[in-house]
Amino acid sequence: MSPRKAELPVADPAADPDRARLQQLGYKQELKRGLSLLSNFAFSFSIISVLAGVTTTYNTGLRYGGPASMTLGWLVVAAFNGCVALSMAEICSAYPTSGGLYYWSAKLAGEDWAPLASWVTGWFNIVGQWACTTSADFSLAQFVQVIVLLSTGGANGGGYMASKYVVLAIYCAILILHGLINSLSIQWLAWFGQFGAFWNLAGVFALTILIPAVAKERATVEFVFTHCYTDNGVGIHSKVYALAIGLLTSQYSLLGYDTSAHMSEETKNAAWSGPMGIVVSVALSSVFGWVYLVSLTSIVTNIPALLDPSNDAGGNAIAQALHAAFRTRFGSGAGGIVCLAAMAVAIFLCGTASVTSNSRMGYAFSRDGAMPFSRFWYRVNKQEVPFNVVWLSVSVAFVMALTSLGSQVAFQAMVSITTLGMYIAYGLPIFFRVTTARRSFVPGPFHLGKYGVLIGWAAVAWVALVTVLFCLPVAYPVAVDNFNYTPAAVGGVLLLSLGAWALHARFWFRGPVTNVDA
Repeated sequence: MSPRKAELPVADPAADPDRARLQQLGYKQELKRGLSLLSNFAFSFSIISVLAGVTTTYNTGLRYGGPASMTLGWLVVAAFNGCVALSMAEICSAYPTSGGLYYWSAKLAGEDWAPLASWVTGWFNIVGQWACTTSADFSLAQFVQVIVLLSTGGANGGGYMASKYVVLAIYCAILILHGLINSLSIQWLAWFGQFGAFWNLAGVFALTILIPAVAKERATVEFVFTHCYTDNGVGIHSKVYALAIGLLTSQYSLLGYDTSAHMSEETKNAAWSGPMGIVVSVALSSVFGWVYLVSLTSIVTNIPALLDPSNDAGGNAIAQALHAAFRTRFGSGAGGIVCLAAMAVAIFLCGTASVTSNSRMGYAFSRDGAMPFSRFWYRVNKQEVPFNVVWLSVSVAFVMALTSLGSQVAFQAMVSITTLGMYIAYGLPIFFRVTTARRSFVPGPFHLGKYGVLIGWAAVAWVALVTVLFCLPVAYPVAVDNFNYTPAAVGGVLLLSLGAWALHARFWFRGPVTNVDA
């Protein structure tokens, strides 16, 4: 199927090329188009947020493979993740709509497979985005609890250790704040996006200089780049296996750049600004994230002590390392707490951008009738904001986090969808681009030329590899309290989407629905 077969004519594209292009793709301009290239980039850069991603998953990287899995693993992940980003940018340039990935799959999979491809891609994308909000905001709630613990004396000094119900209450408050912020007009959201980008850049720059300067004891260069930690207490002693699992820190930290695509209907010159937002945000995050990782790891000298649940920070390695470094240097850990607070702000801004992104995805998905009660979610208020679906995103994220009351294992299974669910959604339209649409794909202003197919295959191969890696057991012997529920969580999304398709959706869902008259 030709990718432009269903596009509609526009009377005067010169008057408003963005509106005209959107009409060609089948949609009316309903969201306010007020974002610049800088603002579009800022949203993706804020949601990638290496300060947030690295900070919240550092324990995982340290436990599985240690310094080598993060500092060297980051370079491997950045290279292949760059292929994914470039391929997505090329497709985004051809189809700049808020639907993003599921719309791309519909246009690239071929006429016979378009509805099913669009359906599965869309559900992986939106569930992954809901889980992204859940993981970011719940990690922030836990991080706030660690800051309070250290500020009140630490776990060994009578500090306040919040219960799981208090942490859930903090999480609920954070979600409400994110819902309120995302109910504002696009001009305010653009400000938050730009502030998030600035905070991440300034934060990485400041912490990269400050952390090694404060620490009296620093790791050697050899330790930072070559030490593979396998004495992890989970029964995994193979260096290769540990290094592979440890890639999760890097992979999770470089996630969420589909935001630039979802914001494209609110971006000026979207066919160029959208893809550039993807590419530039990933490139800068890759560089700054690696520098930040190296800086953090330079003060790691005793891994078992940092991961010990009985330390002052309750087992949070970054919090323990920073608090101890400032206390050793100045006799007080207050400076470390200030650094942790700066990281917490970055995580908060990441969560803000996450709600922005998944509300736009939900708006587009309901516009095409793919969500239950689509007519209710597919509405914009007087400020041209998809208000209803903003609060749907917040509500779903809250329900997802309720699993934490049962067990952390169940909660980790829920949020594991974030990484794999979203990367599978990234990989599907790229796969169709290099297979069914290899000859019919018509690129937009941003394109990869003759290297498009090669880069696309590299991206597909990487998504397939990490899907397998992150489904492997994370401890031996495997038991109920250490079982990796990622295959069940991701497989559940696949089975539910396919089941819904077979029993119901295949009779009425035909992919993206045109809402303009020819």
